[in-house]
Amino acid sequence: MFLGLLASLSGCLGTKYLKENEKLLYRQRTHAPANIDKDALKDLYAQRPNRKLFGLPLTPAVSIYYFGERRYDQEKFIRKKEAVEKKYDDKISRTGSSRKINNYQFKKQKKVDKYNDFIENGNNWMQWGEPVSVFDSSQVRITKERFNEYLFSNGYFKSQVTDSIIVNDKLVTVIYRVYPGRPYLIDSIVYDVADTAILRIINENIAETLIKNGDRFQQDNFTNERERIDLLLKDQGYYDFSRQYIDFATDTTYKSPERKIAVMISVRDPAKRGYHKQFKIDSVTFTTDVGTNKANIQRTSRRYHDIKYNFYADDYNLKVLSQRVFIRPEELYSRSKTLNTQRQLGNMEAFKFININYDTSGGKFIANIFTSPLTRYEWTNEAGVNVTQGYPGPFYVISFKKRNVFKSMETFDLSGRFGFEGVASAIEGQNVYTSTEAGINASLTFPQFIWPFRERLRFRFAEFNPKTKFTVGYTYSERPEYRRTVVSVNGTYTWQNNRNRTYSLTPLNLGVIDTANLSKSFKQLLAEQADLGNNNLTNAFRPSFVNSIIFAVTWNLNNYGNLTENSGFIRAQIESGGTIWNFGKPTFIEKLKLEYFKYIRFSLDMRRVDPLDKNTVLAYRFNSGFAYAYGDNRSLPYEKFFFAGGSNSVRAWRPRRLGPGSAKPRESADKVKDGIFDYDIEKPSEILLEASIELRQKLFGFVNGAIFIDAGNVWSFQPVNAKDEDGNIVPDESSQFKIDRFYKEFGVGTGFGLRFDFSFLILRFDVGMKVYDPARDSGEKFVLDKVRFWKPYATLGEDGQYTNFKEPVIYNVGIGFPF
Repeated sequence: MFLGLLASLSGCLGTKYLKENEKLLYRQRTHAPANIDKDALKDLYAQRPNRKLFGLPLTPAVSIYYFGERRYDQEKFIRKKEAVEKKYDDKISRTGSSRKINNYQFKKQKKVDKYNDFIENGNNWMQWGEPVSVFDSSQVRITKERFNEYLFSNGYFKSQVTDSIIVNDKLVTVIYRVYPGRPYLIDSIVYDVADTAILRIINENIAETLIKNGDRFQQDNFTNERERIDLLLKDQGYYDFSRQYIDFATDTTYKSPERKIAVMISVRDPAKRGYHKQFKIDSVTFTTDVGTNKANIQRTSRRYHDIKYNFYADDYNLKVLSQRVFIRPEELYSRSKTLNTQRQLGNMEAFKFININYDTSGGKFIANIFTSPLTRYEWTNEAGVNVTQGYPGPFYVISFKKRNVFKSMETFDLSGRFGFEGVASAIEGQNVYTSTEAGINASLTFPQFIWPFRERLRFRFAEFNPKTKFTVGYTYSERPEYRRTVVSVNGTYTWQNNRNRTYSLTPLNLGVIDTANLSKSFKQLLAEQADLGNNNLTNAFRPSFVNSIIFAVTWNLNNYGNLTENSGFIRAQIESGGTIWNFGKPTFIEKLKLEYFKYIRFSLDMRRVDPLDKNTVLAYRFNSGFAYAYGDNRSLPYEKFFFAGGSNSVRAWRPRRLGPGSAKPRESADKVKDGIFDYDIEKPSEILLEASIELRQKLFGFVNGAIFIDAGNVWSFQPVNAKDEDGNIVPDESSQFKIDRFYKEFGVGTGFGLRFDFSFLILRFDVGMKVYDPARDSGEKFVLDKVRFWKPYATLGEDGQYTNFKEPVIYNVGIGFPF
């Protein structure tokens, strides 16, 4: 039996592609003490096994490679390349136009490069796949050498690495064992710096040093310390300082038996000048319109805030522009201020490029800032497919942008959008309808806070990239159940404390919502809820006025989503709705017969991506929120409720259909077609908790795969009224959040999916399967064994009773990753 299993696995692993006497490198393992970074050692393998599908003994990339190899004809690509070269050479020889010649040469080179790629690397199938990994014993020796080099560079100067090669039929497993020994520790640090000014700067910043007594020797720390000192001095006026002047000397014989190291850090003086010079800025010149040429006209010069501006046309408010320049005459050169000036000028979105250089000729040190303006007017058109609630629909967007509206780098944006979206019906769980979405938005963005601050404060705030944005919008949505229009006005302040953290404050957020053309079935639903005393849904669909104050903080850690190092994303937002009505009566709102709301809403979204190797990523998400209504109507605007289920939530449930709590949905009228439950209406609730974990792996070419687990639910603060078997209205506590049972009410789903990475977008298909359904009766909540991919989902007996219930899988479509 074991031999049969081994033979089966060998076939899946691609051993049939091995030649005589060849063996397959199946697995490599590294055994090392806990204080050794095993992931860093794994990156040093000289040879790697073939990629396995999510750790299973399956290597589809190998099969894909040899599928392509069987169809590969190198001579065909050589002939095609020669034909292309001849075709374009003939065209070039027949034309005298330099423009056409350049065009033909560009097209020729593009096609030749494509065929060269096929000639050298095989066809697309071969490039998407990978050849079988034939075990090479010489690569084991190279790997051991790399391990020893790594250990030496990390203070283990007397390490030892051994290997064991285990052969099982055609499969080879290599086990490396690492014996690092005791590390060498830094025991003494001395500085050899002849320049007393530099030595003083180093000593003043000694707390930030990366080389410290008692630490283990690490070569990377010495490299990073050289970088730190170089940047430190360049921020203190040493414009032409170079890291080449910094040397390190180590003595391992200092206390040899104790494995101690003495370190000397030297900063040499330049040989020619004999000393390091601090550069003080003599003047700052800012040319705002580089690339603009006007015949027989000289640029005008004007001085503001110690900066000399040169321009053909006085198009910019120099007060606003000067706020983003942090370089000043009579100050020492600073590399950080130079880069910050370049970055903040770029953040104004007014210039095509920003270049800053320094002129040291003539005994002066002059800072020159050169910018080239972007076009003042810009039209853009965009057409595509949007995915909402898991269903695709086309859209078209046209946008107009005008820059520098009032000559203070303001930006005016006007955009219109029209599209159709496939949405799940709000009252019929199995139906998908076309929703018409249209809207127009106008916004005006200022590169500063619109507030009566003193000029001194405006200059201080400028380094935080302050912006003020006013927006007016109109949105029209038409669904089978209702037509909804929203007129909105808001004003938002944004700023950045650093490059990773962004703040947003919206003190003005107004909306007038009108819902009309309610369908008969939707009116019936609202009437049923009103009869039960659940007026929060009814109130949410009345004509209403919504006003709120919103504050949000966003952290983007290590460029979230990058595939080389761990990264994270956190967004926290708090919203206070109807706050103004705590200090005065909404008389004019009541006269207009508009519903108004008073509420507090908080949400927290946390995400993390951990690359496991160059082809595999583990992603996590935790999403939560609560919304508490304290107005007389005890209701929230419908858009402020929380929902669970869908392509970006718990994917084993239909969009917005999970929960609340363990409340049981109505049973389906046709269980054979729809399953046991009828997920007829959306489940708006006030508390949300959900989490996901997803393993993503590149399969081949532009195709990636994923397996995932989602868990979550929504709850209400108060019980939702329902009718018992006798038709009496009673509170249904199963939807209420309770601390002693909420953790038993998480809906759990799992599944798998494909992601097609077209570089400009990622198209996603996910299959969600229920694992644990909190709405089921006790003892029947685990439903993974009942999952079914196709109908029937139940058996109808001759007695009219349903048996053998199955759980339908849920198919999700999305654009981009779910988180």
